[in-house]
Amino acid sequence: MLLLLHLLFLLSPAVSSGGAASAVGSRRAILRSLGDGGKDHPDAAVELNSSNFDSVLLVSPASFAVVEFFAHWCPACRNYKPHYEKVARLFNGPDATHPGNVFMARVDCANEMNTKLCERFSVSHYPMLFWGIPSKFAYGRWVPKQENSEIQTIEDGRTAERLLNWINKKMGSSFSFDDEKYENEQTVQSNASDAGQVARAIYDVEEATVNVLYIILDHKMIKSETRAPLIKFLQLLVAHHPSKRCRMGTAEMLVNFDELWPSGALSDNSEDAAISHEKDPRKSFQICGKEVPRGYWIFCRGSRDDTRGLSCGLWVLLHSLSVRVSDGESQLAFTVICDFIHNFFVCDDCRRHFYEMCSRVSDPMNSRRDFALWLWSTHNMVNERLMKEEKDSATGDPKFPKMIWPSRQLCPSCHPPRTG
Repeated sequence: MLLLLHLLFLLSPAVSSGGAASAVGSRRAILRSLGDGGKDHPDAAVELNSSNFDSVLLVSPASFAVVEFFAHWCPACRNYKPHYEKVARLFNGPDATHPGNVFMARVDCANEMNTKLCERFSVSHYPMLFWGIPSKFAYGRWVPKQENSEIQTIEDGRTAERLLNWINKKMGSSFSFDDEKYENEQTVQSNASDAGQVARAIYDVEEATVNVLYIILDHKMIKSETRAPLIKFLQLLVAHHPSKRCRMGTAEMLVNFDELWPSGALSDNSEDAAISHEKDPRKSFQICGKEVPRGYWIFCRGSRDDTRGLSCGLWVLLHSLSVRVSDGESQLAFTVICDFIHNFFVCDDCRRHFYEMCSRVSDPMNSRRDFALWLWSTHNMVNERLMKEEKDSATGDPKFPKMIWPSRQLCPSCHPPRTG
């Protein structure tokens, strides 16, 4: 969280409408473990085809991409697959050691639907590997002997070791098959102003948004007394969510809200709170895109399955909202977020403590700065309490201990001088 504020200003309206935010804009079949490798060991490399190649690569949050063009009948391709997969497991999927650095995909040119796609990249033999920025692959092409091409062929990648060595030389990195999961997490997060880092944060804000709304639906929490707070929160998301497609998805949900949850049909009784619909609201709306939620985190990934994740993603969402509202909206946004947490956060202690801090505020929020700093102060108080609890119970994430923002390194004057 130490670098989160820098990220949040990059998520503010002046920047988020640019490349980083739009880079995470449509279907998200990215970095997922797809393929035919079996349930226990699914393929890490994402198999693309002509119907999704451009859209997937256009929105990939990775800094670079490797695309293998192969043919399923080719013996050399079958022999090469374990080598390609070994490298892909470093970068793709929920268990990746270095997520968000390189997106690794493959295209089967023996599939008739991919014929024109393979012609676009002048595929002359199998397997054939290409390297470039993901968005340059989308709607792009490769022509042999073309000077200054933004897409390059990888000539020396016929074993896992040689391919990884090639990637390291291109990126100036030192990735290794012996790297432990998460060991380079701080390196990944070292430059919060990097567009890829912003994209990874928005990636997880989308994940958190959909997960929170799914929890509300699954727990049948939309009742007569909670209907208005949810509508106001959705309106806040429509206006100020850092992801364009989340703004669009929540807008669609709002347009259909009265049809799905008519006020006269909602009961205060939790058993009657769910209205029977012919279609599941989960499936009716792509709140943040077709492939969200994906089921794992990148920016908010903890070193253990039970740490960070949704709570981190929700904090990033709230902080991003706080720096996107106008001065005139700050008091309303404060009230909307407090009411939302009070009515819909299912962790009872967390909900109660947060709302108590909301209730202590006596002066109105007169500016976005007031709201953003109050939220950081609140976040710090939460972290102070959790530091003590996690120290006693040993339940914290050892790789991501709770900290107070800003750190002494970021703002020496924010901290009292050390005594003794």
